[in-house]
Amino acid sequence: MDPVTVEVTIGRPREEVFAYLADIANHAEFTDHYLVDWRLTREDSYGAGAGARFRVKAPLNRFPWADVTVTEVEAPRRIVERGRTGKFNRNLTRGVYELDPTSGGGTRVRFTLETKPAKLSDRIMESFGARGPRRGTASGRRPSADPR
Repeated sequence: MDPVTVEVTIGRPREEVFAYLADIANHAEFTDHYLVDWRLTREDSYGAGAGARFRVKAPLNRFPWADVTVTEVEAPRRIVERGRTGKFNRNLTRGVYELDPTSGGGTRVRFTLETKPAKLSDRIMESFGARGPRRGTASGRRPSADPR
């Protein structure tokens, strides 16, 4: 599937937003409309090596579990996550957060998700869930950018 990119501007300093995003435990807060049942893969949820497993809400999805691990951290501008999803975890994923300062002290966050479905059936299933990252959160709120 072609990469999907979403962008949002947050009225907080880039360093603060980066600290919030570098803690994978915070991701459940702003992905709750399509990713649920989050479980951390290690006790330390911050920085490279931190990871999580979660369930992807998508129509007709018989193999909803996915996992991601933070693989690259370039403070305060870039975070890369790599993961797997689908039947037998055979589909690869790569997510990249890019943070740029804006005038007025805010931050533009751009998230790009790339997937590599292993089989035709995986590509078909992926098309059902392609809208996930494009929508707002279920509660209508944006990430608070409050570092913990």
